[in-house]
Amino acid sequence: MMKTSVQAGVAGLLACGTLLTVVLVTRDGDDSHTGIAYTAPAKGPYVALGDSYTAGPGITDPTGTPAGCDRSAGNYPALVAAELGLKGRDFHDVSCSGATTTDLTSAQKTADGTNSPQLRALSSDTRLVTLGIGGNDIGFGSMIERCVAMGALYRLTGSGEYLAENAPCARAYVNGDSDEVRTKIATAADRLTRVLTEVKRRAPEARVYVVSYPAILPSDGADCGREMSLAPGDVTFLREKEQQLNSTLRQRASDAKVTYVDTYAPSAGHDACTTKDTRWIEPLTPENPAAPVHPNARGERGMADAVLRAIKSAL
Repeated sequence: MMKTSVQAGVAGLLACGTLLTVVLVTRDGDDSHTGIAYTAPAKGPYVALGDSYTAGPGITDPTGTPAGCDRSAGNYPALVAAELGLKGRDFHDVSCSGATTTDLTSAQKTADGTNSPQLRALSSDTRLVTLGIGGNDIGFGSMIERCVAMGALYRLTGSGEYLAENAPCARAYVNGDSDEVRTKIATAADRLTRVLTEVKRRAPEARVYVVSYPAILPSDGADCGREMSLAPGDVTFLREKEQQLNSTLRQRASDAKVTYVDTYAPSAGHDACTTKDTRWIEPLTPENPAAPVHPNARGERGMADAVLRAIKSAL
């Protein structure tokens, strides 16, 4: 299952180099691509940091090393880099599926190779950084797995006909004033603050963008039974926890005076429970190339557009 000190970055950008106008051309059949013209820096380097929502597993064959990170050539960092005309040594994607905030400063072992500490890719030459992290810190993937299993039991027992409980999974995490997930979000937030401090130390001239998570689940829990096998109340529970994580990412980005990129709002109505040709996030059984409960190509394109809009607004 992720700013505002832009004026200084813009001043440095204008002082450093030429600006390049990149026009985004709308793809056939993809109404999520905006077709907006962006004025963007002609030179990087650009470093992409993050977990699987950044890496984009399953969209294309894995690219880069190690193969176990499952980076896609169609993930949002690659799309952003292409729109900005950055390639070769000016673009370095070190995102890795399964990454936590700890893996930004420590090596991450994967099923096929070890990813170096992601922050090692930064330097004083770096001019653009995107960071999407936090979901694995709170165990969002394992939460979904647990809630799916409990959703199956919910259906087997009559889908609420015999038992009034419609959020069995939520009750496993929240008990009175005790909220296990909220506690994990707070811990992840403190780690993110330390990470952002280190990013700025290693890449003091870079514009930094913290990228949120797109909408995974719909606003109406009753609409998601078949695709995600969740009890209606647990759809609400998981959605609220994702929103809490995003809100925390926004606050810590603001505190660090870096830019927060909202991908949740533009992805509303494109969640895993919408139709195959609409969704940005694939359900448990993907119908478009992507890992289960992860962005597909349309989702990565939408996330890229959100990042590019944030870059444009800084100019």
